[in-house]
Amino acid sequence: MDWQKILEATRQAALEAGEIVVRDNAAPREVSRKGRIDLVTATDLAVEEFLKPRLAAILPGAAIMAEETAAGERLGDLAFVLDPVDGTTNFAHGLPFVGISIGLWVEGAVKLGVLNAPLLGECFWALRGAGAYLNGRPMHVSAADTLADSLVATGFPYAIRERIDTVLGNMRRVLLAAQGLRRAGAAALDLAYVACGRLDGFYETDLKPWDTAAGLLLVEEAGGRVSRFDAATEYRLGDFSILATNGRVHRELSALLAEEES
Repeated sequence: MDWQKILEATRQAALEAGEIVVRDNAAPREVSRKGRIDLVTATDLAVEEFLKPRLAAILPGAAIMAEETAAGERLGDLAFVLDPVDGTTNFAHGLPFVGISIGLWVEGAVKLGVLNAPLLGECFWALRGAGAYLNGRPMHVSAADTLADSLVATGFPYAIRERIDTVLGNMRRVLLAAQGLRRAGAAALDLAYVACGRLDGFYETDLKPWDTAAGLLLVEEAGGRVSRFDAATEYRLGDFSILATNGRVHRELSALLAEEES
């Protein structure tokens, strides 16, 4: 396989899909609900329908696990893992923290990842063993070595009512220990921001494979670390919790996080 060629074709597809997001951003939104606070827009569907045949042409035979049509699909040995609009609620409200996330799963690991943030003019990508890049420039995690000097991000599960006590408990401990805590509402972007050093750590629960496939590789290839909340436990796509940091504050942040199993 020519992985660099596959990466470039995937990146180009993500950039072209971003034009749909930019176009629709200037128009009235068509929004429906999958749950009480789980939204889907016509743009999610349009981007997914654009990308599925493009990705199939890039790597014939690869499965495509896409958020809006996954319907219980499982990862095999070769699959594109796609979130057409990560940050749908942001997009529905006109916030620009939106990303198109594509990871390529190959025999048990993410081989390459692309995250295009079209409303911000930034595209992140990584190939396992070949580093991580932002708009063509190499990127690296931050040098913060204490939580007191760290800016941390988090996100909230859709089942917030059922998990509110655990979520608030973790937030309270992190707020008291870190320099600051942020919630942008797009996990793929949070992971990319850890990779490029804007954030020093990120944690969340109840994410899906398409939320993290590209981002976890960005972090690892930029020199960071990804695990479950328990720093000793490797994170695998679909796990209930994820903790991503610059590596230097990983154990300190892990020690503050309680995980309520799904």
